[in-house]
Amino acid sequence: MDTVYLNGQYLPADQAKVSVFDRGFLFGDSVYEVIPFYQGIGFRLAEHLQRLEHSLRALRIEMNQDWTPILTRLVELNGGGNVSVYLQVTRGSAGKRVHVIEPDIVPTVFACCQSIRDIYQEGIDKVVGIKVIVTADLRWHRCDIKSTCLLPNILVLQQAKESGAQEAILQRDGALTEGASCNFFIVEQGVIYTPPIGTEILSGTTRALILELADQHGIPRQEAEIDYQRLIHADEVWISSSTRAIVPVLQVDDYVVGDGQKGPLWQRMFEIFTRYQHQLMTGE
Repeated sequence: MDTVYLNGQYLPADQAKVSVFDRGFLFGDSVYEVIPFYQGIGFRLAEHLQRLEHSLRALRIEMNQDWTPILTRLVELNGGGNVSVYLQVTRGSAGKRVHVIEPDIVPTVFACCQSIRDIYQEGIDKVVGIKVIVTADLRWHRCDIKSTCLLPNILVLQQAKESGAQEAILQRDGALTEGASCNFFIVEQGVIYTPPIGTEILSGTTRALILELADQHGIPRQEAEIDYQRLIHADEVWISSSTRAIVPVLQVDDYVVGDGQKGPLWQRMFEIFTRYQHQLMTGE
């Protein structure tokens, strides 16, 4: 995955250079997407690009770009197959450090690729359940913007690591919002629950797919506010992201989830989800 895209050029990663005055570097004035490509075709590409446009509009970064051929070509140059594309757009460089947004700045566009695991081939037995902590949500109130300003996320993930956990679920005003790098779900009496989308929660594409697959297979689900007590007393807890798919949570802080094993509804959803992913990755 040595070829990257930068401002209209495909070039080796070690040759890609960005100005030290780029506002993405100086201020985190930028947005991003991570888009899976299966068999060289963007998965839910329209949804990812729609979310990118939402983020760009929120930051008032004007772009008129046909992303599909750019990203498809990048995937081809990196060998095709099954990869994820990281796409970042910054406001660009004004040639100096200044807080006020200068007019006529040209945005910086960067993209690179990473390989995707086929979790279908690994199977349920290979999936390791995780521990999460619950901590304060210190982020700003526009989490619907997929911004590169991820310092609060990084700090709580480090806090989780130091606590022997692999993820952190964030809490604001008594309500749980999402994970530091994921959405989350609980199961109560056979019903899947997840917090509703709003400005304080990112609309995850994997989250949306899980809800769609649940509907298609007759699994009841609801979007509802979840607090700490519901979380620790849930029958099952899961997290989801585009790079990790669906992962069972076996412990929250010092509390064991359910019986401490991967739950039956998670196993069913994992099979449904990975079968769907495998069809995309192999065409079978």
